[in-house]
Amino acid sequence: MQRPMQAQHRITMVAAFVLLTTAACSDRTLPTNATPAPIAASENSSNGPGPNSLVNYDSKDQAEYNTKWANIYGPLELAAGGTRAQKQNGEFTISAVPFHVGADFSVFDHLKYIGVSTTSFPVPTTGSLEFSVRIAASTPGTVPGRVVHGCYGPAFSYLNVGDPCAHPWSATAIEGQQAGVVLNMINFATGQLFDWFVSDHEVFALVERLPSNVTNPALLPSDPGYVGLSKAYTQIIKSAPVPKGQAQDVAIRFSRSPGHSRVEYFLNGQLFASVDNVGIPLDVQHVPFTGIYASYGTGEPLADQLNDFVIGHGLFSLLDAFPFQHPERPDLSVSVPMSERLFGQGAVGTFKNFKVITR
Repeated sequence: MQRPMQAQHRITMVAAFVLLTTAACSDRTLPTNATPAPIAASENSSNGPGPNSLVNYDSKDQAEYNTKWANIYGPLELAAGGTRAQKQNGEFTISAVPFHVGADFSVFDHLKYIGVSTTSFPVPTTGSLEFSVRIAASTPGTVPGRVVHGCYGPAFSYLNVGDPCAHPWSATAIEGQQAGVVLNMINFATGQLFDWFVSDHEVFALVERLPSNVTNPALLPSDPGYVGLSKAYTQIIKSAPVPKGQAQDVAIRFSRSPGHSRVEYFLNGQLFASVDNVGIPLDVQHVPFTGIYASYGTGEPLADQLNDFVIGHGLFSLLDAFPFQHPERPDLSVSVPMSERLFGQGAVGTFKNFKVITR
């Protein structure tokens, strides 16, 4: 599989996206010639502890936070009035109310703030790796049953609701899609992700494999490591209501043995959802899920390729149509105006007790 780009090229690409994102803070859109930045681990990444270990990954001040986490996509909402604070007791709070950063372009509207651990944690050949944290979430401005409107066509082609549109698109966005406080478990080599989304009244578990046009745009379809729509997918496994104002203990555990894999999502110490055969979309496996979103390929088993993960945390939205304007399926591309992406919603997330358990 294709490995992350070399550091110098990676930094150049990430810097380019930072500039694009900063422009988005004022213009609320990205230029039509924008180039996706590769998803890659921090330049300072190092392997974490081995099997049978527990790592506490909280920080005591902003300086320590800066050594443990990298904002590989730049400041995002921090450049548009968002704030963050690190307390000595380990609590980290990121706030963006309302959201100001948006993009009618690929998956980049999803990112409002993301920190990625500068340590990568190996997965035993037979065993498990688990990330956990306590999340307190507030998502003001979200609207029950909100319908998002767009129009089939290229990015930036539908600028305002009510503009002429030959083929309208609409979908109801659940609360956590509108604004969510998120824990990510990310393998950069394959693009495989596992996520928890927490909002005012709801939580959901998500499984996703990002395509190469997001993780490494320079990779050609002829490359053995290329991930197109035959392998990429984004699916919300399960959602559930939670009491507003109550912190949630969430955990993601990836387990494997030769030829087998499973990811489990835990909520307040109880198993919430699980997925076997990681890399194969849920609908292909005929596994019940929310129906958000259908896949367009059969995927591939990834048990033997998921050798390490990094932790991610931040603020996200997920309002557009899969496959997120992927170039292989221009007929499925949907342009969503900024007024539908940014409608006054925002999020405040407090994270505490980051832990990594290897068994």
